[in-house]
Amino acid sequence: MNETLWIIFALVDLCMVLVVYRLFGRVGLFGLMVFNLLLCNIQVLKTVELFGLTTTLGNVLYASVFLATDLLSEFYGKQEARKGVLLGFVALVMMVAYMQIALYFQPAADDFAQPHLSALFGFLPRIALASMVAYLVSQMHDVWAFHAIKQRTGGKLLWLRNNASTMVSQLLDSAIFCIIAFWGMFPVEVFMEIMLSTYIIKVAVAALDTPFIYLAKRIFPKNDVVAETA
Repeated sequence: MNETLWIIFALVDLCMVLVVYRLFGRVGLFGLMVFNLLLCNIQVLKTVELFGLTTTLGNVLYASVFLATDLLSEFYGKQEARKGVLLGFVALVMMVAYMQIALYFQPAADDFAQPHLSALFGFLPRIALASMVAYLVSQMHDVWAFHAIKQRTGGKLLWLRNNASTMVSQLLDSAIFCIIAFWGMFPVEVFMEIMLSTYIIKVAVAALDTPFIYLAKRIFPKNDVVAETA
């Protein structure tokens, strides 16, 4: 059941990237990056069993953030992609800070939300720091690698720059997050298992996005994009 739902969820989410892009263009991709990044940092608190691995749920939405970044890189260039990454980072910092402030408010006598909000957003600063650092480093690397490969291949081999940049960046993301968040908390073999399972699931979702970036190039011709950026 989990595996079937995971595949459906991943495909729907990747389709929604194209729908939002078709309806709202570059601004839609910026908004989607922020929305998915904030939501996946809530979903990441839930662990599930997938294909015999224990992993976090937020990996699906996080992978589509990489698709949005690659679309910005492909159609609008490095600067616009970096702008989207920084917008997502600022939104994530604001969410963490604002929710910590909200938890300090004294709840009313009949309030029911405080313990639930505390369970969701009262996570350790170490986890929040791990998430923010891993996101910023991996996304900036993704933008750099995408354009470095594009330049070396003369704009050809879209599948290569899409997959290579994302999969290496996902490795950076998983390694940085796990080292900051979990190093010293588990035995080395358990730590490695957590990092490996997290990366495997992320790579699986990343591999699914390749047809979607080709579909985007087919649906949205380059001359339309140039007209929009002018």
